Amino acid sequence: MSTDVTAKTPAPAPPGRDGAGSGGGLLHLMLDGLRRNMRQYGMLIALGLIVVLFAVWSDGDLLLPRNVSNLVLQNSYILILAIGMMLVIIAGHIDLSVGSLTAFIGATAAVLMVDNDLPWPVAVILCLAIGAVAGSVQGFFIAYLGIPSFIVTLAGMLLFRGLTEIFLKGQTLGPFPKDLQKIANGFLPEVGPNTNYHNLTLLLGFALIAFVVYQEVRDRRRQQEFSLDVPPVKLFLLKLVALVAAVLVVTLLLASYKGAPIVLLILGVLVVGFGYLMRNAIIGRHIYAIGGNLPAAKLSGVKDKKVTFLVFLNMGMLAALAGLVFAARFNAASPKAGLNFELEAIAASFIGGASMSGGVGTVLGAIIGGLVLGVLNNGMNLVGIGTDWQQVIKGAVLLAAVGFDVWNKRRVGS
Repeated sequence: MSTDVTAKTPAPAPPGRDGAGSGGGLLHLMLDGLRRNMRQYGMLIALGLIVVLFAVWSDGDLLLPRNVSNLVLQNSYILILAIGMMLVIIAGHIDLSVGSLTAFIGATAAVLMVDNDLPWPVAVILCLAIGAVAGSVQGFFIAYLGIPSFIVTLAGMLLFRGLTEIFLKGQTLGPFPKDLQKIANGFLPEVGPNTNYHNLTLLLGFALIAFVVYQEVRDRRRQQEFSLDVPPVKLFLLKLVALVAAVLVVTLLLASYKGAPIVLLILGVLVVGFGYLMRNAIIGRHIYAIGGNLPAAKLSGVKDKKVTFLVFLNMGMLAALAGLVFAARFNAASPKAGLNFELEAIAASFIGGASMSGGVGTVLGAIIGGLVLGVLNNGMNLVGIGTDWQQVIKGAVLLAAVGFDVWNKRRVGS
């Protein structure tokens, strides 16, 4: 009788997958998870490293409570623009007009409130409406007339810059009402007993931690329900601990100064709202679809023209909001306001994970990209790096981010 020994021989277990033969342990899981989720975790890790670098280099000045608060205030309008720009880029387009539109809305607000004494709430509503109209006009030319977004928004950039000069007659106009200034420069009021911390900020921070944990666990369960690939449990827990620690540190830093800036709440609402829109709403899935594969999206019944129109309308409204925040922060409207804002917003989107070909990116990624630029600017100012070298370094960071996107797509495709 013959015996087939080859059929009885078990195949060796892959290294690191089985607990008995694994020599890598948690480190192997981390490296394996990072390789498979490089786009998701790459810039988050980079942001952490940049913070640590400048915190050490500046002898801790970067993480002083006052500086952390100023970091939020100084970058609020760029982060608002980055959210809208991320949606535009995911849809496969670009918007070069947002910086000039930001300046134009600031000028319009100044004319309404300073020259004509219009109540600031009414002026704010009118300015947001004007931004929506400006974005919808550009969206109409792009979506329904088929003119490339680069050309339309380049024309818009020149047009809005010229209108800003006309409205302000080449002069700086201000000041704005105190209540409007508080939106850009103010902080949440103090409530409750004296705890040496800002109590309302602590409550909001703990609520945010609970929301982050719930959202991460919920997303992981949904991915498992649809049999999607998820990171190992240990890596997931490590990510969760890192996120909670980061939120807690920022909360304590803000609470030990004047509390959370009001504009931070505005940003929080935008991030949660647009994050939900892009993850769960039909319009969000359609934006990804037309950016990822336009012909397939059309065959699936996606109304690509309507979606593109709405994306640019939304960009106009967010540019108007950024213009109001910027003008209120500096308490004046200037013809030179908004210079290079469009480049900052585009850079934040690409650094945050957007793809040149469209169809890829997240709202949170835009915030991370904006924070990378903001921390770089703030940190380089603290350590005394000149503006010339600052431009070189930011350009190198943007080039590295886009290069990483190209490399990652080739790696996944191979």
